Amino acid sequence: MSLTGSIKRSGSGMAALYRRYAEWLVSITWKRFIVLSLLLLIVTGMLSSLPPFSWDLATRTTHVPASRSVDITVDDNGVRIKPKRKGSQAPEITIDEHGVRIKREGDPASGKPAQEIIVDEHGVQMRSDPQAAPPTPPSAKHEAAGVAGEITQELAQDIRREVIDAIGEMGDDERVIHVRLGNYMPQLAFLFILLSAAIKIAYAGRVKAEAKAAEAQEVAEAESLKRQVTEARMAAMQAQVEPHFLFNTLASIDHLIEVDPPRASRMQKNLIALLRASMPAMRDKATNLGRELEVVRPYLEILKVRMEERLQPQVNVSEGLYSADFPPMMLQSLVENAIKHGLEPKAEGGSLSVSAEVAHGKLHVGVADTGVGFARAATAGTGTGLSNIRERLKLIYGDAAELRIAPNAPTGTRVTIVVPYKAT
Repeated sequence: MSLTGSIKRSGSGMAALYRRYAEWLVSITWKRFIVLSLLLLIVTGMLSSLPPFSWDLATRTTHVPASRSVDITVDDNGVRIKPKRKGSQAPEITIDEHGVRIKREGDPASGKPAQEIIVDEHGVQMRSDPQAAPPTPPSAKHEAAGVAGEITQELAQDIRREVIDAIGEMGDDERVIHVRLGNYMPQLAFLFILLSAAIKIAYAGRVKAEAKAAEAQEVAEAESLKRQVTEARMAAMQAQVEPHFLFNTLASIDHLIEVDPPRASRMQKNLIALLRASMPAMRDKATNLGRELEVVRPYLEILKVRMEERLQPQVNVSEGLYSADFPPMMLQSLVENAIKHGLEPKAEGGSLSVSAEVAHGKLHVGVADTGVGFARAATAGTGTGLSNIRERLKLIYGDAAELRIAPNAPTGTRVTIVVPYKAT
């Protein structure tokens, strides 16, 4: 188990190191990569000649063919010895089944003619350049024979020396090879550069794919946010214009027309103001605190008429904060929850206050009631409305916004929405 755990830890560490190196490669430009690669090659080239990289790890001796001035060919056709250098005065020797043929090129500079000696079954024959040596008359045969003997002896000595030199040159030279760590450093550095370039190309594609995936995730979250905002708007619209709310409001107006026409007229105006303010809020993607209060105020006035002394609403918001950005329909939801689950279950009712202030660059908008307290009423809901508000805040502002729920003194609940302050 310990060996397996060590292997797993080593593998995880290598994978993490690879990811960090690949991310660094992708983060630098190709120009910088090339400059760093050249610097690496220069540094490895310098270090390869310095200790300890220049110390011998091993030595070995090898034999390499020695360089020769003649070409020696041995095959089924015989032996041929030819000089490599063109214009050389060394003879060309051919030994085959017909005999021995020795040929030397002439030297125009010294006036020495080309010569050829053939040794075969007919004896020894010597041939000279016909242009350099005219035909020998019969009367001079004895003199030519003497000259031929001298030339043959001279050529024989030259041939002997050339053959001995050629045979000696056929030997191999010994070479001592020193094996050092520095011998391989430039090659290893070049291989490392090639691998790094491959990693940079491959990981760049992966990073692009991850970026596209993250962008798609953001788009999906934005679409989810839009959907939740639409659902919240529809829920708010239902709460504002649902049949029983309209029926109760219209019934109250009808009753007040007979007993208190001024109050009936005021309630009717508040209903019209509520509907007028609610309709644009359903369509707008962004709003401010002032427009949200335009929805809350007539709603409170209508409920004030219905609940009479059991509801004592207060809106304490400075006009200077009306232009502050604020998410749509959230304040309306808090007011509805405070009345439905806090004040209506309480026999004597209570007060409800809406307040707003700016502290440390954040806008704090709170709804406080003196009702029965959070989650203590028989009509307490499931908390879905507050959960939706909290999730919408996170999607819109991330960690910069929050929803706070706290007890209110002496009784009731205080719910506060905190968002970054920004005036439009």
